Amino acid sequence: MKRCKILVTGACGVTSRSVVRSLMSSPIFGGRCEFVGTDVCHLEYGIYEGLYDKVYKVPYFDDPAYRSTMERIIAENGIEYAIVIPEPEMLAWCEHPFDVKFHRIPPKFGRSVLSKKNLYDNLAGLPIIPRYQILSREDILEHPERVELAYPFWVRDFAEGSTSGKGSFKAETVEELKAWAVINKGIPQFMLSEFLPGRNLACFTLFSNGKLVKYGVAERIDYVMGKVAVSGITGNTSKGRLLNRPDALETSLSAISAILEKTGEVMNGLVVTDLKCDAQGRPIVTEINLRHVAFTSTFASAGLNFSEYQMLILQGRENEIPAGLTIAVPEDNIMLRDVDGLPIYRVGYRPLKMGESFGGAVG
Repeated sequence: MKRCKILVTGACGVTSRSVVRSLMSSPIFGGRCEFVGTDVCHLEYGIYEGLYDKVYKVPYFDDPAYRSTMERIIAENGIEYAIVIPEPEMLAWCEHPFDVKFHRIPPKFGRSVLSKKNLYDNLAGLPIIPRYQILSREDILEHPERVELAYPFWVRDFAEGSTSGKGSFKAETVEELKAWAVINKGIPQFMLSEFLPGRNLACFTLFSNGKLVKYGVAERIDYVMGKVAVSGITGNTSKGRLLNRPDALETSLSAISAILEKTGEVMNGLVVTDLKCDAQGRPIVTEINLRHVAFTSTFASAGLNFSEYQMLILQGRENEIPAGLTIAVPEDNIMLRDVDGLPIYRVGYRPLKMGESFGGAVG
């Protein structure tokens, strides 16, 4: 097989690098790909890590120079395929494609889910989203009686493409709510949403021309440097696991189907639905991501390589994707990640008891 020339946008981010590692570990594509990265390059570690053949610093997707810059990079490097990761950039590609093969998500669907408000408004009336309302910073400070939800609830930014729990806070009292609005002067409007106490799930779903090809479910347990965020939520999971949760898929598909009914489109591409379980353990949709999330390489380690499947679809080799919608994962698996290390995926995990030791190779 000739070497694939793949453009990866948002190349310096954790998720993009997770996708590249997944392809490198693929028995089909490993060692047979050239990766060209593009990024605004705020996170410089990704430039020098060594995953890419080259990394270009480029403007933001909405900069007037973006399109000509990307077209030049595509032409100069003979790019055949693209993996687009930042969500606003993915939507821009879906609405105005470049001349390369990439897994294009239906653009009206993408526009409908890019912000939490758009998503919730499109799913209003269904029992699969949390109760929510939008209040301006002024309302919170001057008219807190307009809050309709019972405390505690989440208050957060809901701008398109916002990630990592930006502006998120669990408000227990009206005083805490007002204090959070005072601190976050740069957020003009906040979303207030029902606090859900259960598990935090991510459901990967990969579609090809309306057909669900693969899915997988993961749980986020703890976050890298979670103590530095008031919400306890940062962009990267430090401890998690893969789950056998068909109910998470059922809820995710309900949300996706409901939006497609409104847009009249056929589903294509990979999206990740974030869900939080309520007090009864029922998954509730909190977000739909138009991209991979960093669990991608963990799924690949477990034998469910979404990056590989996407490339096979783009190459017209869907028949080579293993049969079955997902895989059964051991109940005792774990994913661990730290700032200075690659993710570790293990099965046969159990917490150490006091005074107990662990020794041996980790794999």
